[in-house]
Amino acid sequence: MSSKRPSDGSGPRHSLTLVGREEARAPLSIAVVGGGFSGVAVAAHLLRRERPARVTLVNRFGPIGRGVAYRTRIETHVLNVPAGGMSALPEDPDHFLRWARGRSSEIAADTFVSRRLYGEYLEFLLRESESAARDASLERVVGEITDAEPDGSGVWLTFADRTRRHFEKVVLALGNYSPANPNAQGAEFYSSDRYVRDPWIRGSLDVVRPGESVLMLGTGLTALDIALDLAGRGAARPLRAVSRHGLLPHPHAPAQISAPPPPELLSLPLNARGLMRAVRKAASTPGNNWRGVVGALRDATPGIWQELYLAERSRFLRHVRPYWDVHRHRAAPTTWNAIQRMREDGELQTRAARVIRYEPTPDGVRVVIRPRGASSTEALFVERVVNCTGPSSDVRHLGDRFLDALCRRGLAVPDALSLGLDVSDDLALLDADGQASASIFLVGPLLKSRFWEATAVPELRQHAATLARKLLP
Repeated sequence: MSSKRPSDGSGPRHSLTLVGREEARAPLSIAVVGGGFSGVAVAAHLLRRERPARVTLVNRFGPIGRGVAYRTRIETHVLNVPAGGMSALPEDPDHFLRWARGRSSEIAADTFVSRRLYGEYLEFLLRESESAARDASLERVVGEITDAEPDGSGVWLTFADRTRRHFEKVVLALGNYSPANPNAQGAEFYSSDRYVRDPWIRGSLDVVRPGESVLMLGTGLTALDIALDLAGRGAARPLRAVSRHGLLPHPHAPAQISAPPPPELLSLPLNARGLMRAVRKAASTPGNNWRGVVGALRDATPGIWQELYLAERSRFLRHVRPYWDVHRHRAAPTTWNAIQRMREDGELQTRAARVIRYEPTPDGVRVVIRPRGASSTEALFVERVVNCTGPSSDVRHLGDRFLDALCRRGLAVPDALSLGLDVSDDLALLDADGQASASIFLVGPLLKSRFWEATAVPELRQHAATLARKLLP
């Protein structure tokens, strides 16, 4: 194989393959929709494939590579995975660590760096991949896509300004969406400026004035970060947080396991109860701990999830998910220690309770809650309510015009458990007839419907690499 490029860099890039004679291969046009981690990872892998391609990375707003998670300017907002596990390139596991150590020699494999710094890394990754590309080009576009129409040779994408562009392949690299509003009476409160639906939207917490009392909905990783943010803003103490189970994420600590997961974990079919029983048994085995067992399950989890019947997946979500989440998605030690100090000092109170009703008042809101296991209700008066329940994945209610159009046309189908979209084994969207698309693919958290594990970098980077290899073999 030989390749040629114009010496002055002008004109279309192409490669020449010798098969009896030299034939020019036209670059494949690929649109990657989404400029967060998933979008950047897919674009980077496509550029590194050394195949003819025109990659167009479309970001709705803001700098490419930042997404929701990495736009924060607050230094206490750190990654929940140590630096040694945060490479965007599965074939080069130390890629991020080498880059980070170039910024600070104090960063080690077990360091939990700031999210802001990781956003800078993603910007670097894209520049590096673009510079190294031989037969591929990258175009950055800021705009919103509102519709898609396949035509047999690809897809016509319609932008919010009504312009249309044609691509042979389209990758939905969509990130996390705003939390859903919890079901409660008095839901009109959600339109009040005393309610913050998505604390990750820049400036959304500016409505909280120093000295104001705040109730956080949720006690997961988002709540930990937002509690530290609110404390820094001078919100009244104690900050209060409620969730149905009142569970807080566990901290990262050394994992310990001296044996592989027990055979019953991998013997299918499984059910939610049997899975929990097997995990507990393995974790109690001498020489093991629960962190090691959960970690050892990571590679096997997608296969286990796919083997579960729909009813068992639903049972898992209802009864097991809260416990799985706090063990699987753990907090950085610095975050955990800061939260523990707040709890010990009475600056943060967490409770297992459900919100029943909102009763707005002239200077705040009366929130009626029912503590877990109780038959009676209690009332809390606060001046602000912040939704920290985490990203929503129910495609039917996200309010995304592009996803709505895909579903309306029958090109995409929400999964039965409201975790994302139905896809094939090779990440192609399944349409309303169950047929895999030849031109539209998915990466990102909406893959939870198929793999369950689809929110952390180790899984997302692998999905990005796998799809890049499929599109540019």
